[in-house]
Amino acid sequence: MLKKILALVAMLYAAASFAAVDVNKATAAELDGIKGIGPGLSGKIIEERKHGAFKDWNDFIQRVRGVGEANAGKFSAEGMTVNGRGFKASAAAPTRASASAPKQ
Repeated sequence: MLKKILALVAMLYAAASFAAVDVNKATAAELDGIKGIGPGLSGKIIEERKHGAFKDWNDFIQRVRGVGEANAGKFSAEGMTVNGRGFKASAAAPTRASASAPKQ
C-alpha cells in the first residue's frame, strides 16, 4: 500500500513539473523555472506584462527585448505558453538563392 501511495505521489510530482506555464499568469519564480529564462528576463517579462497581457507569441516577441523566434521555440518546448498556446514558427521567407534562381 505504501509503495502505491509513493508511486502516485511521484507521478503527480512529475506531471506538475511538466505543467505549462502561461506567461500572462506566471510568477517570476515560475518563469525562472523555464530553462533559458533567468531573473533578468523574467523581470522584463513581468514589467512588460504590466502594460497589458500578451495577446499571442508575436506580441510577446515584439514587446520583450531579447526574445526572438528561436528563443520562443525553446521556451515553448520547455512548457511556456501565451494564452494557453505553444509557439509555432512563422513560415520562413524565401531565401535569396531561390528567389534569384532562373525559372525553367
